[in-house]
Amino acid sequence: MTLSPFPCNACGKCCRRVHTSEQTAFLDRGDGVCRHFVEETHLCAIYDIRPLVCRVEDYYRANLQDVIEWDAFVKLNVAICEKL
Repeated sequence: MTLSPFPCNACGKCCRRVHTSEQTAFLDRGDGVCRHFVEETHLCAIYDIRPLVCRVEDYYRANLQDVIEWDAFVKLNVAICEKL
């Protein structure tokens, strides 16, 4: 299945709130921010080997493709991004 790319603008807001989700809490450096988040660039220091939960398309394929359509999943996540 080919998915359209997730429309991430690399703002880093989700990386600054890893403590709010059970799936990402293990990444918390102690202040809610991902231990791999680079403040100066808003990018991931381990992008090429980041955990599955951080790879939106791959996480969707592995866990959610039988639960929700991709376009609905993207719409839901974009709405969450906007609230952050």
